[in-house]
Formats: sequence, structure tokens, C-alpha cells
Amino acid sequence: MAKLQQQPNYRFAAITRNSVLHFLLLFLSCSSILHRASAFPLSTESRWIVDDSTGRRMKLACVNLASHLEPMVAEGLNRLPINEIAQKITSMGFNCVRFTWPLYLVTNATLGSTTVRESFRRLQLDDPIAGMETHNPSIIDLSLLQAFKEVVGRLGENNVMVILDNHVTKPGWCCRDYDGNGFFGDEYFTPDLWVDGLTRMAAMFRGYTNVVAMSLRNELRGPKQNSNDWYRYMTRGAEAVHAANPDILVILSGLNYDGDLSFLNNQPVNLTFSKKLVFEVHWYGFTDGDGWADGNTNQVCGIVINHLKRSATFLLDQQYPLFVSEFGIDQTGTNLNDERFINCFLGYAAELDVDWAIWTIVGSYYLGEGVVGMSEPYGLLNWDWVEIRNTWFLEKLSALQRPFQGPGLAEAEIHKLIFHPSTGLCVLRGLTPLDPLKLGACWKSDPWSYTGQTISLQGTATPSCLGADQLWRPVRLLNGDCSTWEMITDSQMHLSTKLKDGTSGCLDVDSDNNVVANPCKCVRVEERCDPGSQWFKLVDSTRKPNDRGVPSGSRQQRSRRRGFSSGRSLLWEFLGLALA
Repeated sequence: MAKLQQQPNYRFAAITRNSVLHFLLLFLSCSSILHRASAFPLSTESRWIVDDSTGRRMKLACVNLASHLEPMVAEGLNRLPINEIAQKITSMGFNCVRFTWPLYLVTNATLGSTTVRESFRRLQLDDPIAGMETHNPSIIDLSLLQAFKEVVGRLGENNVMVILDNHVTKPGWCCRDYDGNGFFGDEYFTPDLWVDGLTRMAAMFRGYTNVVAMSLRNELRGPKQNSNDWYRYMTRGAEAVHAANPDILVILSGLNYDGDLSFLNNQPVNLTFSKKLVFEVHWYGFTDGDGWADGNTNQVCGIVINHLKRSATFLLDQQYPLFVSEFGIDQTGTNLNDERFINCFLGYAAELDVDWAIWTIVGSYYLGEGVVGMSEPYGLLNWDWVEIRNTWFLEKLSALQRPFQGPGLAEAEIHKLIFHPSTGLCVLRGLTPLDPLKLGACWKSDPWSYTGQTISLQGTATPSCLGADQLWRPVRLLNGDCSTWEMITDSQMHLSTKLKDGTSGCLDVDSDNNVVANPCKCVRVEERCDPGSQWFKLVDSTRKPNDRGVPSGSRQQRSRRRGFSSGRSLLWEFLGLALA
């Protein structure tokens, strides 16, 4: 992760743990698709990552867990037992960990054989020793390398897949242009040593069925970076990893802090193996400075997405999987720049249905930038690792933990979901045609279509389309007299229509999650407001409506077919015909 920037306080205070919301979050994580680690390797099929044994898409919805700092120990082991950390990860709806490591862990025999206790003592960190003696006594006297393997194994026992990420060579905080870890030829980045370390790590975890991928190097950067050396050495590293462990995916990062893969548009990577290559990209709000807070958010979102199309996401069109291996926000809820950025990110990530890993699960570090017990504001957990720092954010993220489409998921004709990034929910029809549209869990959404003008509900006996007649009133489904909806801003998430009185209205959400038509906001370039409540992304899906991911034909699915959802559809059809 690039160096975090301190941001001033803004509109709202940090959101603390709420027991009811936490229960809801656990329920949602259980009800959505959780692709678990199993005894099989993963491969690629065009732009998707798939399970070798079934050919079905395996969406990576990951968290980052750091082990690359000076202690070279997985963070948090002084706060909680490793099994409890793993269970927190799965309870929040994630299915994998991007586990960072320094090259010296496997190439420096003296460091690798140092025990965890000795590593902490060397850094004069007494508190972590006491914490680990309480929470992970079986790990504290293992060597650093054995402790790393133990954490990977425990994650596997809890059905968590692992991506091994070579973050740095010399353990320490990442990342800066001149830290000696940035690019081939830097002080701590010797290509031969790097390839040797990758080979050792890949071979070490051959046979660990939950280790599904290796990321060759984090955030290449600095004055020496160039595409010629990138091709020369990344190809060499990829071949070495595949030779040592042919089961795992090989993930290649780009230049400029993993923000630039544009050079691949002119020259692809030539490897001797196939169906294992994935590319990665990083995207944070601070990547674009303070533009989200200082500029027009609609315009900034459009500019940034167009840049990403040129620098990274074009690879999806070339049929390569793209893994957003780092993104995140200040979880304390005090960073306006991040608050506006994340809605743009979630909308675009939903549209592309990419695999991703959020930075980070870590609530605090043993030692970060010279600070003992340094808090991580981007961490999903609080400083003590006990509570979720921001349940609101995890609710927003939950819809993206479930794949919308891909191999083995052609359960229905392709259709649209109307996704609301600000809440992480989707537009649902009411129980009857008289009820207003509301936001709800995306797995409950019926299929929609969009012609570029009309938004209609699919699969009903009578045509039903979105209609709005006046401002401040609910948007409803109508049998005729459809409203014309157009995308009006650079964000491509602002749906506007002309009302009967000649004024314009945009889709919006009220305090009860009803979908309404309100005056369009933040449309003029000079406006510096937040349009988030009016952003809706039309997302392609081939998932069956009301499908929580229960296998087709299972007892649970047969029971659900006889339940409320079928009754709702019949009631809708009856009332729709009566009102026609």
C-alpha cells in the first residue's frame, strides 16, 4: 500500500459497532455466495478465474493481511488467536487473504530461522510477546518461516484461500520511490535473489490446497522503472513460479505503484504456460489527490474511470482476469475524499464484476513507521482487533462479494440489476404494483432491462416500466406511459427524466430506502457536492433472481421455490392484469 496521507475531519464521526447491524452483517455474509477454499487448483477461462474441478467461476473477495513489516509476523497474533482472525474474515463475507511477505523471509537463512519471540525482542517489542503468549502460544516460539506456514495452514483449516504476495525484499513499511525496494536493480531488489525467493516460496506451498495464487511483486515504482525490464524480469519470475508450483495462479503487477499496465496494450506477455495468468491493479482515493473532495464528483469519477480503462481495465476486453488487489478507505468515516471515491469505485467494480482484495483486515500494527501499536485507519477492525470499525462500509461491500456472472453462472438470460453504490443495495419492486420501489439485497432483485431510454421489468405477463410524474414522489412501475431515463453526467450513474411539468428529476433514495425522483444534484461542473444518493449503476447479471447461491435442485432451493417469492410473483401478475 502506498503511504497513507493524513486527512482532516469532515462531516460525520466514526461509526461504532452496533450489535444489530453486526448481526445483520453476519446474516448477509451467510446468505450470499461464499466460495470456500477446497482441494482443487484455480485456473483462468478468458477473463474469469474458475474452479478447475467444476469449471464454475470462483470470485475472489479478499482482505489483505500484512506480514512484511519489521517483525515479519502476521499482524494481529498478539490480539486474537489465528483461528478467531480467520473466522472473523469469513464471517464478514470474505473468502480469501492476500498475505504479504518480505523476500528476506525465504532468502536470508538467519532471519527466516529467527523465532517469533526473538524477532519481537530484537525490536524491543515486549507487549506483542505477552499478547502472543496469551492468544497464540503455539506460534510464538516457532521460527518466522514456520510461523508464516502455520498461519497459512490455519487459514486453510477455516476455508480461507490464500494469495501469497511478495510485498518487499527488506522487511519494512511500504512504499516510497527511494526505499530500495521499488524496482529491479534497486538496493534491495536484485533480480536473481528475487527469482530465487519466489521459487522457494512457490515450492514451499506446493500441496497446500488453499494457496491458490502468488503475486510476484507489490507496487513496482521509482526512477528505475521501465517496461523493457518489466517484460524481462516479470516473465522470468512467472516462469520460475509456475515451474515450482504449476497449480497456482501467477499474478503480475504493473508500474507506477501498480497503477499502470498500459504498455501491455501494445505488447502482450509471452509465457510457456496458459490458463494461469492474472494481472493486478491498485486504486485508492488518494491516488487522485484531493480531487474527490475539491472537484465535481461526477466529473472526477468519469475522468478517473476513463484513465483506468486506458491503464488497466482494457485487459478484461483482451480476455485476461484483472484483480484489484488493493483498494480501501479511511474506515473512521472522517475522510470526505474517500467517502466520495468509494461510491465511484463500487459502481465501476460492480459493472466489471472484478475480483478484488481490500486493504486491510489489520486494525493495528506491531510496529508501523516507527510507531509501536500504530493504528491502521484503513483497517476493517478496530485497534484492538475485536470489533468491526465500520459496519456501514461492509454492508456497502457485501453485494460485490457475490459474482454477477461468469462461467457456470448462466442461470438466467442476461439482464440488469439496478445497483446503488452508496448503500450496496439494489432496486426491488414492491409486493404489489401499488407499492413503491425500494432498495434491498441485490440477490433478491428481479431482472431489469434498459434500452438507453426505458427501464423495464423482465419476465412479467404485462409490461412494467419505471415511471416518475413529479418531484419528491416515489418512482413506480407502470403498465405504459413509461418515463425516458438518460445518463446525464460523466459518472454514467446519474439517471434523469423529464417530468410532466417540464422539470427534470433524477432517481434518488429517501430516508426509508424508497426510490424517488428528486431534483438532480451536482450536475453543474462548478458544484462540489456529493451526488452519491443519486448514483445507480446498471449491472449485467446472469444470476437467477432470489438466488442466494444455493445449488440448483437442492432441498433449500426447492423449499424457497414453494415459498414467499413465488407467491409474490403470482400476486404481482394478478394485480398487474387487474390494473391494466
